[in-house]
Amino acid sequence: MSILLETRGLTKSFFGVPALRDVSLTIHEGRILGLIGENGAGKSTLMNVVDGVFPATDGSMFLRGLPYQPRSPADATGHGIAFIHQELNLFSNLTVAENIFVDAFPMRAGFIDRRSMRRETERLLASLDLEIAPDTLLDRLAPGERQLVEIAKALRSNPQLIIFDEPTSSLTARETERLFEVIRRLRDEGKTLIYISHMLSDVRALSDDIAVLRDGELVGSGPAEELDTSRMIELMIGRELAQLYPPKTAAPGRDPVLRVAAMTQPGVVQDVDLEVRAGEIVGLFGLMGAGRTELARMVFGLDEFAHGEIRIGGTLLRGQSPTDRIEHGMAFVTENRREEGLLMESTIADNIALVSLASYARTILRFVDAPKLSAVAQQMADDLQIKAHDIGGQPAKSLSGGNQQKVVIGKWLMRQPKLFVLDEPTRGVDVGAKYEIYSLMDRLAREGSGVLFISSEVEELMAMCDRILVMNRGEVSGEFGERPFKQDQLLRAAFREDLAA
Repeated sequence: MSILLETRGLTKSFFGVPALRDVSLTIHEGRILGLIGENGAGKSTLMNVVDGVFPATDGSMFLRGLPYQPRSPADATGHGIAFIHQELNLFSNLTVAENIFVDAFPMRAGFIDRRSMRRETERLLASLDLEIAPDTLLDRLAPGERQLVEIAKALRSNPQLIIFDEPTSSLTARETERLFEVIRRLRDEGKTLIYISHMLSDVRALSDDIAVLRDGELVGSGPAEELDTSRMIELMIGRELAQLYPPKTAAPGRDPVLRVAAMTQPGVVQDVDLEVRAGEIVGLFGLMGAGRTELARMVFGLDEFAHGEIRIGGTLLRGQSPTDRIEHGMAFVTENRREEGLLMESTIADNIALVSLASYARTILRFVDAPKLSAVAQQMADDLQIKAHDIGGQPAKSLSGGNQQKVVIGKWLMRQPKLFVLDEPTRGVDVGAKYEIYSLMDRLAREGSGVLFISSEVEELMAMCDRILVMNRGEVSGEFGERPFKQDQLLRAAFREDLAA
């Protein structure tokens, strides 16, 4: 096998703190390399160096045997490298064709050659079996279709190496499988691909080779068939992980902390009843569009509902504001932590303290007791083992996904809530961080809080929950309260098949 890209002793430091340490990696032509590691392991940093986003501190790279030192992403593109980021670089108000050519419109006689642009867009879309018109506005497309438009945009420059960073984080199972078919086809056409993901089963199914980073170092690599899931986890976290889920130590109490009755918003949810007791973890499962997140937002007061009742600890909530919910002991961990859960430019300490500012205001003028609040925030960061060197000066955006999620949970823990509503809390985090979040959920329940746990991963719901409710098209289509749960029954309820079949 010929070598397409090679790194030798690659090192990258930020403000004296190393993010990559002496990484020597060989990427073979015409193969798919799965790149895995915990959040903060250095995966994105390594790929950003390859893509020319920033230079290496030390070490060297070789592309087809020649020295390679990209000065910018445009330079990397000129060398045949395309990087498809987790956050797609597309504009929802532009057409598909305009997005594909947004950085290099074809010109003719001083005007944009739209005929040429449309013709080339049709060719690129056809190569991906994407049957949409080039003049379709992007905001009309499903997430999976947008992902393919991003790939078409990358293919426009005929790259030899394509890097995918967490490409399935917002895709359905069907869209994911379609993406995998495209990736395999590109490999069969001679392209070389790097696939970064926390979904280890996907990495094993898709990759020809696998490389593992831990704390900025390359700790293992080889053919995919030589690395089973257990070995991958062991390399990622530096120890053997006996099980993916912690043992359940909490037992549900008898007193409900949340009661929802006949919750209805036409076209969104219909006559939803649910109850969460103290010390209980209740799962909420369903396919995309089932109404789970919409229900959670209504319960927390973010979205309005036409009729229904919400009671917290027996108290009927009459208002529809999040402030009212917080005062009654409810916490909400949104599925979109970067845009809705955190102030990314603010410090970690400020984010942890955000919901509790009023509790630390002193005197009649309501000045915040900053030293006390800072000390409590530091204690919370230590308790959650948030990996940061200075929570008072380090912005939240500098943290890995798993540590960002801990900050979101930590800010609510400061309020000691009765009820936690967790919407996809493990999305986009690695297996080690997932285990820590599962352990935290069990601890919350053990200490008497109720937990409403929304997830698209049926396996984690089966492992962590005392009861599971399944939604389909805005309605509860099944409720299961007997462990061990049966996956086929949950899926039938999600698809609304006959449970007795």
